[in-house]
Amino acid sequence: MLNWGMLIAVLTGTAVLAWVLIGFNTGHRWLDHPNSRSAHKHPMPSAGGIAMLIPLLGALLYCWLADLLTAQEALVFAGCLCVALVGLLDDLLTLSIRWRLPIQFAAATWVIYWVGSLPAVQLGVWSLEFPTLVHILGALAFVWLLNLFNFMDGIDGLAASEAGFVTLLSCLFAIKAADPAVGIMASVTCAATLGFLVWNWAPAKIFMGDVGSSLLGYLLGALALVSLSHGSMNPWSWLLLLGVFVVDATYTLVYRLCSGQRWYEAHSSHGYQIAARLLSSHQRVTLVVLVINLAWLAPLAWLANHSPEVGVYLTVLGLLPVVCLARWLGAGTAGRHLAEAG
Repeated sequence: MLNWGMLIAVLTGTAVLAWVLIGFNTGHRWLDHPNSRSAHKHPMPSAGGIAMLIPLLGALLYCWLADLLTAQEALVFAGCLCVALVGLLDDLLTLSIRWRLPIQFAAATWVIYWVGSLPAVQLGVWSLEFPTLVHILGALAFVWLLNLFNFMDGIDGLAASEAGFVTLLSCLFAIKAADPAVGIMASVTCAATLGFLVWNWAPAKIFMGDVGSSLLGYLLGALALVSLSHGSMNPWSWLLLLGVFVVDATYTLVYRLCSGQRWYEAHSSHGYQIAARLLSSHQRVTLVVLVINLAWLAPLAWLANHSPEVGVYLTVLGLLPVVCLARWLGAGTAGRHLAEAG
């Protein structure tokens, strides 16, 4: 299922392009300047997601020409180009949400159209078997994933390492389930994120920008919907693999809504941002997230994928401690317990 030569080419190509972008962006002053909400202190080259996009598109074209993907499967993933370009425009011009959101829903519609039917969602002893409702929920989850990946890309190495972890595990699940399309595209995405992580690991030399976070959010959403359609994975295994990001972004947004804050304004009150200030380290936070992923969420995701009838219970079990951690950190606030401690 895996083409190791292609994966090495994607990883190497991404790392080399990111290195080129560091020099180009620095020379042309295409930099992300820090502000009061930033986690970095000095101007940094941004829009590094371009380095992932080009090798990914090349690999996608190769997989289609080599009959490793059907035309329908290739079209599902090709939509990442549009979303990434919108992300690039956002990096350059700061697009309003009223422009970005319709495009994101159009991207969700595109993916669901080419994916086709989605299976019923197993809720313990019950089953959600209304196709229209399942497709609507799939579109909403896809759009939320696009946005939460953008929200969670705020410290060195976090978004890239999370995408690498999720795609690696989904690739292993796909191999076990004999799902070549998901296995191939998950492995290609993993290779691209690892190539970028060479330069994005703390202390980062380049940021992926909205072009990168939008690209990864799209690809993960597409992989999830394709795997659901093929039956190689289920919603509970995806929720668990993405658990840290889903909980932090969702808890923070809900808290801000309920407390009357302007939820649509930029802020630095996500749990991971508060943790980075508490530990005075981006690297430590990223490593803690990786430990939670590998030691806690990954085994539960494997069990949920193997036994979908208990997936909802395993998901509650897996995510509840993460919710408690977000609450303890004071996600959605400035970190109240930190202020009190100071």
